[in-house]
Amino acid sequence: MQNQRMHPRASMKCRIRISHESFGEVLAQTRDLSDSGVYVKHPDLVSLQPGTIVRGQVQDLPIPAPELQMEVMRVDAEGVGLRFILAN
Repeated sequence: MQNQRMHPRASMKCRIRISHESFGEVLAQTRDLSDSGVYVKHPDLVSLQPGTIVRGQVQDLPIPAPELQMEVMRVDAEGVGLRFILAN
């Protein structure tokens, strides 16, 4: 399978709150991050389908992080790859 990523990924572990109407909210762990998205590990996220829109907010920062909309791009046994949706 060819890597179609436009932006390089960097390993980054932090807590992130993900919310969706199907499960409410979960506190999950990021695995890596790029300019366009993030991979998030949590067992509740593997039930999501590609194309699903979720909301996410990084936790434990000195000031509250912005809450972002993200689209599920891929799902595997550990979690999901999410693409940031930028507001116009």
